[in-house]
Amino acid sequence: MTALTDELFAQLEGAPLQQISQQLGIGRTQAAGAVSAALPLLIGALGKNASQPQGAEALFGALQKDHTGGGGDLGSLLGMVLGGAQSRQTDGAGMLGHIFGGQQGRAEQHLGEATGLGGDRAGMLMKILAPMVMAYLAKRMFGGQDGGGAAMGMAGGGNPTAQVLGAILGQEQQQVRQQGGLGGGLLGAVLDQDGDGQLGLGDLLKIGGGLLGGKR
Repeated sequence: MTALTDELFAQLEGAPLQQISQQLGIGRTQAAGAVSAALPLLIGALGKNASQPQGAEALFGALQKDHTGGGGDLGSLLGMVLGGAQSRQTDGAGMLGHIFGGQQGRAEQHLGEATGLGGDRAGMLMKILAPMVMAYLAKRMFGGQDGGGAAMGMAGGGNPTAQVLGAILGQEQQQVRQQGGLGGGLLGAVLDQDGDGQLGLGDLLKIGGGLLGGKR
């Protein structure tokens, strides 16, 4: 895994991972393997979309809204997601639609086959993880609590910008591919299906005022 995925996975270890395994009805070891494969897929797809300026700006706006909308640590957010809370911060299904666009089903299928979860449980896992990824990126970008150190947007003393976000996520996406393994293989299989590797940009542009931005 890469720096961001490693850090996020570390924050999910322990009680959160146990809760996820129970929700999916699988063992802790299988859950850990599935999460470690799904996180690079999610963050890599976001990185690919954010490689376009419009995509980066849309995602940046969504993270701002998620961040300023409040929310506790990832454990608290996970409890809300698993408890069925309805809010912009817990709408994993809507987030996946924006992240993957028309390739969501393919992403779930590949993840399910690679991890042994099957498509349905792989879809459940990604719906759980998508809010975690967004909350984590918002905290890292804007310096919220439990962000794992200094905000990535503040590197070098600058303010967080869509350009910085796009550059960092783009680097993550490249690292996922270069490192290969399960996460890199899944990312390549999903993103390159249509030949241009650009998934859901049109949907991503709706994020600022759409599902990730909040249900009014």
